[in-house]
Amino acid sequence: MSSDLTNSENSFDFLPLYGTDYVEFYVGNAKQAAHFYKTAFGFQSLAYAGPETGIMDRVSYVIRQNKITFVLTTPLKTNNAIADHIYKHGDGVKVLALMVNDASDAWKQTTQRGAKTFMEPVVLNDANGELVMSGIHTYGDTVHLFIERNNYSGVFMPGYKKWESDYNPSETGLLYVDHCVGNVGWNQMNPWVKFYEDVMGFKNILSFDDKDISTEYSALMSKVMSNGNGYVKFPINEPAEGKKKSQVEEFLDFYNGEGVQHVAIATHDIVHTVTELQNRGIDFLKVPETYYDTVLDRVGKIEEDLEPLKKLGILIDRDEEGYLLQIFSKPLEDRPTLFFEIIQRKGAKSFGKGNFKALFEALEREQEIRGNL
Repeated sequence: MSSDLTNSENSFDFLPLYGTDYVEFYVGNAKQAAHFYKTAFGFQSLAYAGPETGIMDRVSYVIRQNKITFVLTTPLKTNNAIADHIYKHGDGVKVLALMVNDASDAWKQTTQRGAKTFMEPVVLNDANGELVMSGIHTYGDTVHLFIERNNYSGVFMPGYKKWESDYNPSETGLLYVDHCVGNVGWNQMNPWVKFYEDVMGFKNILSFDDKDISTEYSALMSKVMSNGNGYVKFPINEPAEGKKKSQVEEFLDFYNGEGVQHVAIATHDIVHTVTELQNRGIDFLKVPETYYDTVLDRVGKIEEDLEPLKKLGILIDRDEEGYLLQIFSKPLEDRPTLFFEIIQRKGAKSFGKGNFKALFEALEREQEIRGNL
């Protein structure tokens, strides 16, 4: 592993980002997907758009938990970009929307540095003010939207109405998006690293090669890209040569291309959150119990009792800043594509390098069951 924090003294940030505004999923049935995320993850109803609000080609349900906003969108007819996306990829992430103070300037800064336009700046108005948005393409069919809502006080954005529901399951302690990981094709990691560096002003803060992330059978490489203030982090994975098919190759095969592999969500109490999620039917990857025989020798003293972590399958790692607790769900789709990570940081800024081997062996066991190893 190498760490590169060079050029951090360069104080001019041409693309100031203030976090993840929302993540939009294109799904086969948004109404059912919203019910699932409310039930299983504890999201709350927020907003709705569709024919009843004057949008005739699709429906979108917006759900929120603390600082996390998900938009679940389904097309109402065939022969359009949303329907084509779902046919090609299955349910998956289309939009990683980013908070900005100036969506027009964000579009100008990125496109003049080589980004391909997805959406030129557009101003949306209603009785609650105006919202400005623009967008660019990134890896695969994924896009970044820049959302400027300084002068907007509505529930979500123009075109949406407040969605009130009698069914409101309790939250599970999910707080905000910690990072979103993209899987790209063979030899595509470095070109996309360069894209984030040149087009968006990100820095490569961590690099993992196939010696860091490998098992007896498979390997991958990963680089973590972060914006200037660290609010937005995008690790990028690519496959590496191994005896058998890696999890990244399996993703690329079933997603039919590059895309978002997982969304990592932060919590302040991972034992409570994961207990709740498991009780609501979320399945997580399990590492062998022998992992816990030596983990404290590797990571040192932690505040938590080891037994609940072992019972739930939560992994532990440490860096120079502190330690972290993390766990990974099994894929939430029928295709072995998108999954979620739950992470609690106790000072650590890293991504769990010490857990990679155990985690990837757990992933390979799942691949083998599916016949895809």
